[in-house]
Amino acid sequence: MVASSSHPVAAATGSPSAASAGAAVIDGLRSWSAWVAHLQPREAAINLALTAVIIAAAYGIVRFLDWTLRQGVERLAAKGLVADPQAGRGPRIAAMSWGLLKLAISFGAALLVLEVWGLAPLAWLTGSSGAALARVAFLVVIGVAVLELGGRMMDRMFLSLQHRARDPRRAAQFQTLAPIVRGLVTGLLVILIGLTVLSEIGVKIGPLLAGAGVVGVALGFGAQTLVKDFLTGLFLIMEDIVSVGDNVKIGEFSGQVESMTLRTIRLRDFDGTLHVFPYSEAQVIHNRTKSFSYAVIAPKISYVSDIEKARAIMREIGEQLQHEKPYAEMIVEPLEIVGVDAFTDVGVVVKARIKTRPGKQWQVGREFQQRLKLAFDARGIEMGYPNVSADRPTTGADGRDEPAPEPATNH
Repeated sequence: MVASSSHPVAAATGSPSAASAGAAVIDGLRSWSAWVAHLQPREAAINLALTAVIIAAAYGIVRFLDWTLRQGVERLAAKGLVADPQAGRGPRIAAMSWGLLKLAISFGAALLVLEVWGLAPLAWLTGSSGAALARVAFLVVIGVAVLELGGRMMDRMFLSLQHRARDPRRAAQFQTLAPIVRGLVTGLLVILIGLTVLSEIGVKIGPLLAGAGVVGVALGFGAQTLVKDFLTGLFLIMEDIVSVGDNVKIGEFSGQVESMTLRTIRLRDFDGTLHVFPYSEAQVIHNRTKSFSYAVIAPKISYVSDIEKARAIMREIGEQLQHEKPYAEMIVEPLEIVGVDAFTDVGVVVKARIKTRPGKQWQVGREFQQRLKLAFDARGIEMGYPNVSADRPTTGADGRDEPAPEPATNH
């Protein structure tokens, strides 16, 4: 018991003649084992009771603080003073702070329990080994705080830049750069904190850095594709070729850019399929939503229909869409009829296009084609389709019309 017995570990750890920290710890454990072996049953029972009281008190404090925190958050949320706890990085920081507080309470309880059982942790912590451990713990806590606060500040900075950007394209570029820059900065901070911790525990980081340089060169030769992916993705973003939210086509696959990492670009297809491409494999990128788009309309009109009448109907529908919401806000320039584009076996192709805002070409095109079909049906314009009649005369070898051959019959 603390009151009736002296601390053998305190004497061992406080001895200035110890050869090393490891030898001091071993001597202290031997002394403590001998001390525990000579404890009286009454003293051991008192120590067990004190241990139970300390653990119960620590558990009760943690539970009380947890209940108080939950009640406070619920009241603030009911008053609308806090945002949705499921959104943003705020909950992560709050959870980490609460975790550090619980760790501190548990650590304090552990120190008291060790003190009760004669291990004298405070005396050990005031020594050279304890000071080194305290510095390491301090560096880890500070490093975690810097990582969280730095990430929070970078997220807010890029979010502010997105809101202040007048060009939607520039806002999308900031959205693309945010996770990449944050990943790079986080990686550098983790390496810096790790090297500092290793230096504090006695590891010589000079040879370690030299060895890491040699290993880095060796890995560079074996990981040329990774380096190529990283550099290609960096130039894609810097040159504003593609950003998050764009609808692009890579090879045979197309979809909306869901995210861009340090080495891959991810497309979400119309049916929900996620296509992941390393930048080195995205040799040609077809961006269909950069700056502006065109809704291309190319109906096939039968040869017996009036082409000019069909063109007039198309102009009329284009003017309707240009003055109706919400399509008026999507259309940048009025309908442009190119004219007869091709002759096919089913009809004449009349091509036209409408310049729209980025990504709005499909919505405008679908509405235009739906109205066009209804208007053609109402005004007698036939859409092109294979229509060969048995009674229609065919053309002979000399260019004159000949009657269609009679079907063969069995006699």
